[in-house]
Amino acid sequence: MSDPTRPPGPKIIAIANQKGGVGKTTTAINLAAALAEEGMSVLLVDLDPQGNASTGLGVEPANREKTTYDLLLEDATLMDVIRATQVEGLWLCPATTDLSSADIELVANEKRSFLLHDALRQPAVDHFSFDYILIDCPPSLSLLTVNAMVAAHSVLVPLQAEFYALEGLSQLMLTIRQVRQSANRDLRIEGVLLTMYDSRNNLSTQVEEDARANLGDLVYRTIVPRNVRLSEAPSYALPVLAYDTMSKGSLAYRALAQEMLARHNRT
Repeated sequence: MSDPTRPPGPKIIAIANQKGGVGKTTTAINLAAALAEEGMSVLLVDLDPQGNASTGLGVEPANREKTTYDLLLEDATLMDVIRATQVEGLWLCPATTDLSSADIELVANEKRSFLLHDALRQPAVDHFSFDYILIDCPPSLSLLTVNAMVAAHSVLVPLQAEFYALEGLSQLMLTIRQVRQSANRDLRIEGVLLTMYDSRNNLSTQVEEDARANLGDLVYRTIVPRNVRLSEAPSYALPVLAYDTMSKGSLAYRALAQEMLARHNRT
């Protein structure tokens, strides 16, 4: 039973797409940074064994003493795992390749789908007064992704503007529906974000038209373009907003944050 004396918790959003290379981690890092720039207190949970979100925020593998693996499987507390980043207002639960074995280890756990849900609702989370928790999911529909969906209020889907994009989306939607029916009845689609968009390419335009025709208002007005600065920023361990603050990528993620906050009546 929930504790009526506790303050309302943060908005938890899983960023998921089982297809790799669609801008999922790029979106996780830069949306988190853009929300922090808007004055929000944000936690980014790296749930991808590749740990790219952690690297992209300047946390080297050698400095990831406690990780999301420990949070899920070793009874570590949020206070043990959470660490500050170079971005004011943005905190991180880092990940390492240890997470790659988590799916196998989770199978034997009776609460295997609820471990992240419970971890993100520890009383310790109140200490940080987060407005948002973003979860960077692995590029697969695994038990880790299911954990993220059970923990989250909603799912943000980055959708690459390419030929097979909408085809892969149907399987993700099916998984979300199954999680809603079995473990998290309040889970909803936060929105669909078109990424890697090239306005000079007729295919990008066609994918956008198809997505808006099929999904309507679920598709964000904001579109993330192909932008070399977005690709370069991770190698400098910075969000693009810090790496090149006026690049097209930076402007897009600021616009996305503002559109999201408007949807949540937080502007």
